[in-house]
Amino acid sequence: MLFIILGVALLVSCIGFKKYVWFISLGYGFSVAAIALTVLFVYIRTESVMTIVTALILAVYGARLGGYLLYRELKSKAYNAKMKKEIKSGKGMNIGVKCCIWVSAAILYACQTCPLLFRAQKPFAPDDALFFVGTSISFLGFVMECVADYQKSKAKKKNPSRFVDSGLYRIVRCPNYFGEILIWTGVFVGGIMIYSGALEWILAILGYLGIIYVMFSGARRLEERQTRTYGNDPEYQKYFHKTPILIPLIPLYSVIKWKWLVA
Repeated sequence: MLFIILGVALLVSCIGFKKYVWFISLGYGFSVAAIALTVLFVYIRTESVMTIVTALILAVYGARLGGYLLYRELKSKAYNAKMKKEIKSGKGMNIGVKCCIWVSAAILYACQTCPLLFRAQKPFAPDDALFFVGTSISFLGFVMECVADYQKSKAKKKNPSRFVDSGLYRIVRCPNYFGEILIWTGVFVGGIMIYSGALEWILAILGYLGIIYVMFSGARRLEERQTRTYGNDPEYQKYFHKTPILIPLIPLYSVIKWKWLVA
């Protein structure tokens, strides 16, 4: 069964052979959506209402993320021009390197979503409070990510040259990444009571730690980019030193020196 969701991730994320960064952007969002739908239609019992809800949250989350990234790729000339300076095109990249990125990314997506599979394959326990807690956390994270993306888009339309510090960005500099952390925290927590055996625990932990690493890596890339763009702006410096970069209320304001965050 694990090989089925890994196969789905490999199939969907192979879009990265067209443009290697798609392994971890479009391939990520659409892989999560495809895995969630596969689990929903193949494994979930009709009586497992909350499991169905979790699968739907992940399916909608993945489709929204993948669709948003695809729209940005196709429609935003300004974004594409900017990213050409930030991200290598991948032209001339060795096929072996591409295959390593493809397979490792697909394994991560499968590990991230495996708690949903484990849950779907086992009888639903109405007294599993952690599952309800986890689903609630995931839903909160999904809403936060949607709101953060909307607020950033609205602020950039109003003033494209200014950093965003309104709405959720008042409490954390990367609220969309924090929302994603909440989504996967909920998925992991929701499966705690049903993990059985070392393998299930290892896969679930690897998937959770993997996406946390990726989110901190993304926050570091964003910090580097914003430092280059706004580093001499006194208002940005004030915002930078008083607003946590990724986790609200945790006084971590910079990860730029953490060079091991290279995902």
